[in-house]
Amino acid sequence: QVQLVESGGGLVQAGGSLRLSCLASGGIFINYRMAWFRQAPGKERESVAAIKWIGGTTTPYYEDSVKGRFTISRDGAKNTVYLQMNSLKPEDTAVYYCAGSRISLGNWRTGYDYWGQGTQVTVSS
Repeated sequence: QVQLVESGGGLVQAGGSLRLSCLASGGIFINYRMAWFRQAPGKERESVAAIKWIGGTTTPYYEDSVKGRFTISRDGAKNTVYLQMNSLKPEDTAVYYCAGSRISLGNWRTGYDYWGQGTQVTVSS
């Protein structure tokens, strides 16, 4: 059973930085894709970024709202995916969820089978 556990959320002032981590366990993570989603109060969950790896090739994807500010990466040896968030804005406030899929192909925004419990990110103005 694949499990995803997020950490690294917290309270930060606008312009600050946070790094989220997602530790994956219970599976063999070859040719996988993982993503970060977020859900703000009263809003639908939205995609933030994803990373695919097939063989030795890793490809990141970002929504326009975070491009240039957020960086997604992975450490294969630690089965961990990171989301480095810089220049944070109050509108980035949300619960951030890690998601995983064994199907590395396809639309990076959809088709995730595994989800973490979420970590709160609050950006004060």
